[in-house]
Amino acid sequence: MKNFIKMVMANIVAISILGFSCIAGLFFLILISSLSSKGSINIKDNSILTLNLKDNIIEASSEASPSIFDIGGDRSTKISEILNAIHEAKQDERISGISIESDDVLGGITQIDDIRQALEDFKKSGKFVYSYGNNVSQNAYYLSSIADQYYLHPAGGIELKGLATEVIFVKDLLNKYGIGVDVIRHGKYKAAVEPYITNKISEENREQLSSLLNDIWGNISKKIEVSRKLNDREFKTIVDSLYGIIPEYALKNKLVDKLIQKSEYDNILRNRLKLGSIDDLKKISIGNYVKYLNNNTQLSPSKNKVAVLYAAGEIFNGKGYNGIYSEDFIREIKKIEKDDNIKAVVLRINSPGGSANASDEILFELQQLKSKKALVVSFGDYAASGGYYIAMAGQKIFSEANTLTGSIGVFGLAMNFKDLAHKNGLRSDIVATNPNAQMFSPISGLGPNTKNILQKNVEQTYKRFVYFVSQNRNKTFESIDAMGGGRVWSGTRAKEIGLVDEIGSLQDAIHYAANLAKISDYNIKTYPKDKSNLEKFFDNMNEENIAANAIKIKFGKESYHLFQKINTLNQQGLQMALPYMIKIQ
Repeated sequence: MKNFIKMVMANIVAISILGFSCIAGLFFLILISSLSSKGSINIKDNSILTLNLKDNIIEASSEASPSIFDIGGDRSTKISEILNAIHEAKQDERISGISIESDDVLGGITQIDDIRQALEDFKKSGKFVYSYGNNVSQNAYYLSSIADQYYLHPAGGIELKGLATEVIFVKDLLNKYGIGVDVIRHGKYKAAVEPYITNKISEENREQLSSLLNDIWGNISKKIEVSRKLNDREFKTIVDSLYGIIPEYALKNKLVDKLIQKSEYDNILRNRLKLGSIDDLKKISIGNYVKYLNNNTQLSPSKNKVAVLYAAGEIFNGKGYNGIYSEDFIREIKKIEKDDNIKAVVLRINSPGGSANASDEILFELQQLKSKKALVVSFGDYAASGGYYIAMAGQKIFSEANTLTGSIGVFGLAMNFKDLAHKNGLRSDIVATNPNAQMFSPISGLGPNTKNILQKNVEQTYKRFVYFVSQNRNKTFESIDAMGGGRVWSGTRAKEIGLVDEIGSLQDAIHYAANLAKISDYNIKTYPKDKSNLEKFFDNMNEENIAANAIKIKFGKESYHLFQKINTLNQQGLQMALPYMIKIQ
């Protein structure tokens, strides 16, 4: 009997294991299919391309990382693919027009600028661009205002309010819990450390923030005014009075053309296409159109290539994911350097900076690359501090009008728990062979002479920064120092003072690089190489990324970014970093 029971139990266990294995195997097959399947997409005549930009808009695929918490792949689209899709739709006889149906746009200001410009070019074909919104964010309205006709839901609204930034100070909070901060910096505008050492915004920081916000808002306002046929005074009144919030006021003040339901909007599209009321409205999303183009676009037979090297994210030493890591990035530079078919390179920067040491490593290798191939630089949303530093290898710099750039300055930060330790009866004694052997301790803080030598280190690093900028921009050390000091500029202002050469897009930079290399027929190759969703999924299976994704889900991306910023400042040594990130919302 016992043997019979053992046999039955063994079979039950075996069946259970087999069942679990089958389920796991099926799950894995579904996962692979969802991450790697291309599918078949057909485009019918008289179709409308729909811009429903709910997914993250990114510069490079390295910014998107599917995790085990997001099975099915990342939800993101590259800006270059969106712009190419709009360009192709302009020439595609099957596409009759574009419908923008976005209440929010998860992209940066320069990305929205580029999409607006692409839509403006699309309209030159004679095809229409219409837009519909419900509860519309400011960035979505900025994009959608380019439309020939803008329609709003009768119970909707437009959040049109201008730009603002809020600087949060943590000095008193840190003092309350006995946490001390030692700061070493150069540059009166290096506002990254202000929240740790004061509880009030400095006049220098207020000045640069006000100038920056007004530059960006001035560019945005002018474009909306032109699109909606409003004058400066009318638009200022609309924004200051928040008229966009109330649908009737939005209509009365010419922010929209009509208040209608979504089904009525679809009927307007049918009429525009001369369809009967019972005919199906054929729409293809921008995401599916991108997939279609990726599967069907034929490359030029030319062997000549222009490489676009994406530097996206914060700058770190070593190897890693979701950022610019010096060892990984230099490896990509070497690949480009060894490829004889690559005749020119465009360095696309979308970075607020980071580690001073890593930035210097990268700049050196880019300078070596420039000695062999034409090297042109293009700025995205951010090219500040370390992001601007690495641009000094370029032969010409293109910036977007609303790029945040400059921030020529250096700082270091070290947190200690001296007061917290003392308040709780914790103390330490140091035994050392030399006076400064213990340069830093979380219990005792900086050593007696450490801060002085670190300040000298900051000064030397700052001088090195200014030297490279003065060489690249063909200006004196004194003139760069005067516009440096950690100050951030808009792309428009940076062009005026000579920190960049031209206001232009990534495409403008690519054309210029090709002309430098004297090639007219070429293919574009991107670096780092795009990984499949499956590759990115397994890249994120390491312990550190699993933990990071769990924190993001629990506390939100913004809270995680703040935690990451503080942790980075405390561990990465001297920093060439932008003190804030600006989003239009």
